[in-house]
Amino acid sequence: MEAQSLEGHVTELRRGSVVVACLTLLVKPTYGYVLAHRLNDAGFLVEQNTLYPLLRRLEKQGLLVSEWNTDESRPRKFYRTTPEGDHAAAALRGELDRMRAGLAALKKDNDDEPDR
Repeated sequence: MEAQSLEGHVTELRRGSVVVACLTLLVKPTYGYVLAHRLNDAGFLVEQNTLYPLLRRLEKQGLLVSEWNTDESRPRKFYRTTPEGDHAAAALRGELDRMRAGLAALKKDNDDEPDR
């Protein structure tokens, strides 16, 4: 497979997993800059110009809420999950677990079959 084609598939796979990762992390209020670094440190490579539109979309969907903290010298917008966001995160993590188990079963079945 061409590297360019593989990278496209990897990008597609990451796109969905970043949603689950954001919802998982945002149980605790966090602002975007820290969220981006925590995601990147965990291997979910996301640029800030991709992250902020995603956060706005999740907020519009009712999965996140945001609040401005103006207590410090520099105002920061903090995001956290709503109860619906917590439920969605748990459901999506469950689906990822099912998919991972399914892939492992397919690989095992394939490895156990004799060559054709």
